[in-house]
Amino acid sequence: MDIRAIHAVTRFGLGQRGAEAPPADPEAWLTSQLEAPDAVLAGHLPDSRSALEAIHLVDVGDAQFRKGMIPQAPPYIGDRYQADRKWAIGTLIGSGQPFRERLVMFWANHFTVSARAGGAVLALVEAYVAEAIRPHVTGRFEDMLSAVMHHPGMLYYLDNATSVGPNSTMGRARGGGLNENLARECLELHTMGAKSGYTQQDVTSFARILTGWSVDRNNEPRGFVFRPETHEPGPKVLLGQTYPEGHEGGVAALRWLAHHPATYRRLSEQLVRHFVADAPDPQDVAHIAGVLTATGGDLKAATLALIKLPNAWMPLTKFRTPVEYIVAVYRALDFIPATVEDRAKAYATTEFLGQAFHAASLPNGWSDVGADWVGGEDLVRRADWAYTMAGRTDAPDPAAAAAACGPLLSAETAQQVRRAGSRQEALALLLASPEFMRR
Repeated sequence: MDIRAIHAVTRFGLGQRGAEAPPADPEAWLTSQLEAPDAVLAGHLPDSRSALEAIHLVDVGDAQFRKGMIPQAPPYIGDRYQADRKWAIGTLIGSGQPFRERLVMFWANHFTVSARAGGAVLALVEAYVAEAIRPHVTGRFEDMLSAVMHHPGMLYYLDNATSVGPNSTMGRARGGGLNENLARECLELHTMGAKSGYTQQDVTSFARILTGWSVDRNNEPRGFVFRPETHEPGPKVLLGQTYPEGHEGGVAALRWLAHHPATYRRLSEQLVRHFVADAPDPQDVAHIAGVLTATGGDLKAATLALIKLPNAWMPLTKFRTPVEYIVAVYRALDFIPATVEDRAKAYATTEFLGQAFHAASLPNGWSDVGADWVGGEDLVRRADWAYTMAGRTDAPDPAAAAAACGPLLSAETAQQVRRAGSRQEALALLLASPEFMRR
């Protein structure tokens, strides 16, 4: 088996799936996934319009219940999230376009909207990924940034939906506060980065630019709405650039930020860190930034350049995060969770191993650095779960499952697997081996 083939499957994909043959031409296999349409987009996906309608009905039902107009409160909105997240984890594990799915994972983490926020966000998390992230992973960064910043999931998650300009019509009449969360995270996490030189004054100014960017969940068409009555009037200055009042001022500011050299550098560093090494080579980062600059932020071009980096083909330099590990185990065992119960177990495992799916603790998402996932308790939990999975009655023979590592499997690990006292122990040793833990 070609080491580059299995490396492509583990580094850029989601891990070998059962007895599936590795690609004969690894780079062509990766490229074809970027060129082909996203198969998931052709199916039924979670959507924000119906999610907002459900939230509206809950709002109405709660009000009627409190007034005694109906006998019981409406269903908890989290029920929708439960269904959506089970769909999402099953789709990820069973993907036939694993490189595309890894890009969806990467960008959804970069632009984190977390279910931990609760409330309306619960109903919108998976719709957000489906609508703002997935369609743009091989498009232009400017378009993805715009989709993210206009999406109800992000506007609720970072509290911009209720931000009120101090001098707006509503601000003067009723008061209300300017919320800087979305502006700050857009500058610090989504675009330029904390070290790019912007100031607190820039954050405040950007927050004023984004006032009025809100959500209508009560009326059709449900979704993004610009509310002039909450928008701070007058032109605003952000990083030396002047923007007019109104929605168009925010659109122009995002366009400028999307193409800023600091944004391209930061995106490039994150891409190289995710796909190549925890400590990105500055030359690799500069090369990807150059591609983004030359193409006006073309993410497909940047990704194609990424897979051509010589350092990207150095095996096992990245430690799998819990979600990556879980997905790889399911695929190695060729167990694609199809039932609601099986998908629920897969999701529960992401919580058990410390990386709840689409539920990061903070807006900066989950760490992409191996050192943050190699604590003693973390590894013991992985080993315990691996032993449980290895005991499934439909688990493959350990020798067959070893194809997930192929030539990356060390002679020492192979010997330990052969000497194991039982089939379950042998398979568990393989799944908990250093080679399987890495990609």
